[in-house]
Amino acid sequence: MSIFFKAPLDIEIRLDNEDSRKHVDVKTPHGRMEKLPIYKDGESVKGTVTIRTKEGRKIEHLGVKVQLLGSIETNLDGIISSDFLSLATELAAPAQLTHPETYPFEFKNVEKQYESYRGKNARLRYYLKVVLSRKSSSEITREKELWVYQYMNVPIATTNKDGPTVKMDVGIEDCLHIEFEYSKSRFSLKDVIVGRIYFLLVRLKIKHMELSLIRRETVGAPPNQITDSETVVRFEIMDGAPVKGETIPIRLFLGGFDLTPTYRDVNKKFSTRTYLSLVLIDEDARRYFKQSEIILYRES
Repeated sequence: MSIFFKAPLDIEIRLDNEDSRKHVDVKTPHGRMEKLPIYKDGESVKGTVTIRTKEGRKIEHLGVKVQLLGSIETNLDGIISSDFLSLATELAAPAQLTHPETYPFEFKNVEKQYESYRGKNARLRYYLKVVLSRKSSSEITREKELWVYQYMNVPIATTNKDGPTVKMDVGIEDCLHIEFEYSKSRFSLKDVIVGRIYFLLVRLKIKHMELSLIRRETVGAPPNQITDSETVVRFEIMDGAPVKGETIPIRLFLGGFDLTPTYRDVNKKFSTRTYLSLVLIDEDARRYFKQSEIILYRES
């Protein structure tokens, strides 16, 4: 619909139990925050569409329909959009509108195979779209976005207190050997990373040490691929020179940060991964680092 076209009617989309449903605050592409209703996989999407004419006008139309769409937008050499979900139902046959009309709709037990996502170069969204068709005029549309969470059961390995630990080494031959050990590699978004850092060999003058969580978004496939990294949180865990044999305990609570579950090759369009990064800085400002991927999931 042209930006210069002023619609002769209003379309309102209302979801059942919308006021009592849980919402999430999501940042728009323009940097504003908006509240979106949360849905899960297999849940029905039900509500009403109300159409009101303006100033008592009579409007003829060729039919009204509502669609439930799932789409992925990626930005490589321009924005490309593709639908992975498309459901539709007719709300009204061709007629003349003279007063407000309300139409109920329901999409039952909808499979929502991916979680909603907004990143730098990728966006996955679910939304309702109402289309009113008109003869020899632009169709009139209205959209309403939903936010989908994908919940997972707790992996067996994460409930086993005696499960294997994960080790990450940072080393320079005959100068430095540090071992970072943490309890597991899979974490829920509200989990706690528990571990220890062991200084096995220290012949460098270490000034301080940082621990970071880095989110890495990859869009496309080689050779046409874009990767963007964002530091979600950074902690200074040591200030001063360590000595051989020293141990530093680590407890990193994930619940307070804007983290994203791990997505791998979503619809062959994009991936997001999270890395635990250990960085050491010496007195000459040289940086020594090691990264290891951790798997994040939304616990049911």
